[in-house]
Amino acid sequence: MSSSRFESLTDAQWARIGPLLPSNVGKRGRPLADSRMVVDGIIYRYRAGVPWRDVPREQFGPWKTVWKRYRRYTKDGTWDKVLQALLADADGRGLIDWTVSVDATIARAHQHATNTTRPEQDTGATSNHTPVPDGFVHSPLGGAREPAGHGIGRSRGGLTTKTHVAVDGGGLPLAAVVTGGQRNDGAMLAAVLADIRVPRSGPGRPRTRPDAVIADRAHTSGVNRRMLAGRGVRAVIPQKRDEIAARKRKGSAGGRPPGLDAETYKGRNVVERHFNHIKQWRGIATRYDKLAITYRAAWVLGACLAWSRIF
Repeated sequence: MSSSRFESLTDAQWARIGPLLPSNVGKRGRPLADSRMVVDGIIYRYRAGVPWRDVPREQFGPWKTVWKRYRRYTKDGTWDKVLQALLADADGRGLIDWTVSVDATIARAHQHATNTTRPEQDTGATSNHTPVPDGFVHSPLGGAREPAGHGIGRSRGGLTTKTHVAVDGGGLPLAAVVTGGQRNDGAMLAAVLADIRVPRSGPGRPRTRPDAVIADRAHTSGVNRRMLAGRGVRAVIPQKRDEIAARKRKGSAGGRPPGLDAETYKGRNVVERHFNHIKQWRGIATRYDKLAITYRAAWVLGACLAWSRIF
């Protein structure tokens, strides 16, 4: 394999991802161009953070072909389907650590991503395979719709977007939800967990429930703890100081403090390592995409590459 800086997928990765992409074999219409070259072009665009028009034609073909294929795969849910297939294979091999860490990271929205009308009330982008909590625009798999506000909001950093992510115990991504940068982390915990869906390699319903959830103090609340307890998920979330003080003021009426497995909590850093890794892609570290579903699809593509490396 050539050492060219334009090549992204290894032969082993393409052997895992290529067969999972759509094919028009047996269908009418113009045959799809070299899919590997196009996917390499998509990866290059996000890794380098260049405009679509600046994707090198000599290495990846016409930029319009690269962009249209990416947009098509985003709209019809292809990237999520590929990720689910990789997760199903990994789970069947026992490679997923179901002690899940959840956190969020903010990216500045470039002016190219913000020169569009945004409703005052913002929601966010999630996958399109299952219903999600109220406040999200959702459609069945095969026809994702853009959420109101495009997942861009105003926070201290200006116009920003926030990606809420769940990773397994090894730091490999399981789910990603995009919202405006001002969105509270704790309020999104249920939505992030709802985005986890790992099909079984054999018969049975997809797995959606982790064994334990590790999160920082931003995610602590009675609502989240009751939600996790109701699903039989162990919460590894420290309390805020004001929560502790409020309980103590109530005396015996404040109830027993929730326990914290300090040893398990030490593993929360895996989600931070995931952020450090995925933000090596300049097109993710700064959001240039106008559409939230387009920006989120880059995170999902990055997740596909991460899982394709472990086999």
